[in-house]
Amino acid sequence: MDTRYDGEKENVDGRFMHIDPNSIAGDHVEVTRRYFLRLGVAGAAALTTSSLWAEGQAKAALEQAVAGLEYLTPLNKFRFAGRGNPPPWQLSEEKRRQVGLTPETWQLEVVADPESNCKIGKPLSKEAGTAFRWDDLMRLAKEHAVRYLKVMTCLNAPSPNGMALWEGVPLREVIWMTQPAGDIRRLYYYGYDNDDPKQRFQSSLSINRVLEDPPGVDPVILCYKLNGKPLSPKAGAPVRLICPEGYGFHNIKWLQRIVLTNDPEPNDNYAKQGLDVDSPMKTFARFVHVPSKAKAGEPTAVTGLAQVGISGLSRVQYWLHRQDAPLPPDDPHFTKAEWKDAEILPPPKNWGSELPGGKLPPDTRHVDPKTGKPHSWPLRYTLAHWAVLLTDLKPGRYDLRCRTIDARGIAQPMPRPFPKSGRAPIHRLPLMVEP
Repeated sequence: MDTRYDGEKENVDGRFMHIDPNSIAGDHVEVTRRYFLRLGVAGAAALTTSSLWAEGQAKAALEQAVAGLEYLTPLNKFRFAGRGNPPPWQLSEEKRRQVGLTPETWQLEVVADPESNCKIGKPLSKEAGTAFRWDDLMRLAKEHAVRYLKVMTCLNAPSPNGMALWEGVPLREVIWMTQPAGDIRRLYYYGYDNDDPKQRFQSSLSINRVLEDPPGVDPVILCYKLNGKPLSPKAGAPVRLICPEGYGFHNIKWLQRIVLTNDPEPNDNYAKQGLDVDSPMKTFARFVHVPSKAKAGEPTAVTGLAQVGISGLSRVQYWLHRQDAPLPPDDPHFTKAEWKDAEILPPPKNWGSELPGGKLPPDTRHVDPKTGKPHSWPLRYTLAHWAVLLTDLKPGRYDLRCRTIDARGIAQPMPRPFPKSGRAPIHRLPLMVEP
């Protein structure tokens, strides 16, 4: 499959990697059926979960297009990374206990940076016997636990790693336990990757972001559950940090140490590599299903995902362009191209097989506890599904592109097109239309 991102040299596989071809999400089938009915496509009324098209030419294409659109990514299909050989999730149970990666052995230190003048009254440290433990976290969880939806994506990657419901305790509850007194501007933190200090993966945040949430944004949490189940070793068990608007590097797994500091400079691993570590997630669209070949005159189904970043999402668009036709001159982001709107699918009724009955817990943030529906859609820092039916196709070789329009009316990859603050290039796939 030749899949490209405009403006980038590498040729990478941008297909979303967590689609299960053996499952059918009935809610998305129904949404797609209604969508095609509105388009007046023959046979659309026969679209069901058991027989997507009883008649008509688009049966096979639609069957693939809506297959596996389960909203939450099952744990075994998430893409997770870790350092070391072996990585932490491949350690023996004995070694995991030895290095504090089981609930009964886990300890979190929250201490002052010895190289700065920050002031805290009660450090949480192993040396003093005051480190924060699993039982302490569970006590806080009885009163302060929160649940929210968040997509996990890497600043350096063009496609999301997975979408999940995360549960944990706001980090600020633990920060206040240290009795911070002043001269604190930032905190940095890391987990256990292996026994080599040079392999340590570290991130940082403004102390103000941890203590106070921007309007409409969820808290930074000490997370212990994913999709209603305890974190697995591969997902960062027993405890990881989750920053709702943050790229993956902020969401440190196997968390064990937090350092409060008066140093205002980010000291993340990525900052040392010249990346913009204070950049919140961007809004962008990606294809999920595009057939490599289509028949002229026959409807062709296309589906995709949109990551909703800090700028929100109002529309998803597509553009079909003949490969032998000239591109718009002096227009690197194709703002003058003939873009057309795709359909953004509404929130699902079945959120995922890992949740009881496919329902979100009633206390999930931004969700109506009575109806189980989000108060608005799409939600920032989550995923949205979209679909379109291509019609009146003429023979030839084409490039198919997709993009987002954010809540302010700005088209991808603007307003932040630079990859050092997160990749959001326009996704491009070839399409051959045969006579």
